[in-house]
Amino acid sequence: MRVSENKLNPSLKNQLIKTFAQTLADFKNLDEVLAFLNDFFNESELETFVKRLSIAYWLKKERSYENIKNNLKVSSATIATIEKLLTKPGFILAL
Repeated sequence: MRVSENKLNPSLKNQLIKTFAQTLADFKNLDEVLAFLNDFFNESELETFVKRLSIAYWLKKERSYENIKNNLKVSSATIATIEKLLTKPGFILAL
């Protein structure tokens, strides 16, 4: 995936992120969330997002890097990156 070189104004970016978060919070049930995720993200984007959360979950469950690499088809570098994020409030809430 190519990241845009045109950066948003930080204030606008913050507002847009809050709007996105509110959109997620407004869903009434799991079926609505799944419909949104499958329609909004392409297959690769959704898989990347799901893998990040899975890596965090499996690290918390003390699975080895090798086990995570083999099951999720990710690199050690990706696992290490996610491991550094495990103490962040968002990851703590999710897990």
